[in-house]
Amino acid sequence: MSNEIEALEQFFAAINRNDMQAVTKDFDPQIVRIEPEGFPTAGAYRGIAEVQEHITKGRGTWAEGTCQPEKFLVNGDKVVVYLYAWVRLKDSTDWSGGRFADGFVFRNGKITQYHTFWERADALRWAGIDDESAIGAA
Repeated sequence: MSNEIEALEQFFAAINRNDMQAVTKDFDPQIVRIEPEGFPTAGAYRGIAEVQEHITKGRGTWAEGTCQPEKFLVNGDKVVVYLYAWVRLKDSTDWSGGRFADGFVFRNGKITQYHTFWERADALRWAGIDDESAIGAA
């Protein structure tokens, strides 16, 4: 799974530097992106172009900031990434952020699914991870 973790580190680095071409480097052509209810852009997005547009739209709201991986947890073809976001949105002087998790499914070295979870525990359940300390990769 080290290749997958490296791909995800590069994915978040690309988001942080607003490099929307590099974001799609490890996407499977049939990627599915799921963002939960309550997020400004909640819904399902399919295919590289639609997912890239979705990420571009979300990242485009930032004036500055980062979304940093804190921990990677692996179970088979699924990877849960604990994240900490700290951003200042455009037209705002206030910074905001928080901790959440993204879940990814890999097939043949490519990301086929990309989910966001408000609660980290929900991401662990989705990935079938019972004891996060047993499978973690920092």
